[in-house]
Parts: sequence; C-alpha cells; structure tokens
Amino acid sequence: MLYRISAAWARTELWVAALLAVGVTLLVLLNVVTRTAGNALFWVDELAIYAMAWMTFLGASAALHHRSSVAVTLVPDAVSEKARRIMLKIVDVVVFAFSLMMLWFCWRWFLPLDLIRAGFDTMAFQGQTFNFVYAEPTTTLGLPKYLFWSVIWLFSIGATLHSSMHLFSKDRPT
Repeated sequence: MLYRISAAWARTELWVAALLAVGVTLLVLLNVVTRTAGNALFWVDELAIYAMAWMTFLGASAALHHRSSVAVTLVPDAVSEKARRIMLKIVDVVVFAFSLMMLWFCWRWFLPLDLIRAGFDTMAFQGQTFNFVYAEPTTTLGLPKYLFWSVIWLFSIGATLHSSMHLFSKDRPT
C-alpha cells in the first residue's frame, strides 16, 4: 500500500516537473524573442527561475522513490550483497531522518499554527512571531515569495513518503 502511494506521488511529481520543464523552455524562448525585439519582459526571468526551482525539488523527490539520485557506488559495488543491503538500509535511514528534519524546518519556518492563531492576519502574525515569511514579495512578479517557497513543503512531504516506503514497505521491489 505504501509503495503504491509513493509511486503515485512520484508519478505526479514527475508529470508536474515535466510540465515545468516545458514551461521553463517556453519562458526562455519568450525571453529571447522579447529581448531581440528590444522589449524585454523582466518578470519572465524570475518566473523561469522559480519554475526551474520547483522542477528541481519535485524531480529530486521523485528520484528518491526510484532510487535514481546521484550516488557514488564504488564501495557498495565492491562488497557482498548482504553488506550492500545493509548500506542501502543505512542510506534509507539517513534520507528518512533528513526528510523529517526538512518537515520540521518547514514547520518552524512557516509556523502554520501561529498563522492560524493570528486568524490568517499576516500583520498580526509578523508582530507576534517576528517572522516575515508571508510578507516578502518577489522582485518583478509582485507575488508573495511563500507561494514559490511552498515547494519545499512538497519536497519534504514527498521525501518523507518515499523514504518511509523504502524503510517500512513490504510490497516494494528491492
């Protein structure tokens, strides 16, 4: 069950990342055309950067599911199968711990309960917590940056799901 949930989440992450890759390509082409025409749209650069960041985080999370992250395999390739499985399990534990820490850091950064207690009033939230995460706008788009930073929540949730699957699921392929 956990494997199927993780696989569905990873499929969704890869689809969204692929759409974002297309979006980045189109934004860069738009930027080339408008700059060549002498009428640059500066918000295109910023949006392309945010789209690439989202694509990277979502792709990294999906890579955890598929065990296709960049790795140095010199030692695991040189040891016995039993030692390799132990090393793989240690890596799973480290990735799981990292993903839980990422969730904790997101919780501490965004302080969702404090925002709820403030009645979603960002001014009151800022006054109570001295946290300005919901106040900072993007440079050219004028949108709140927390909308773009929310991909870190998605990455953390996905990484936790995928690493949990590798640690605890009995129905996953090895």
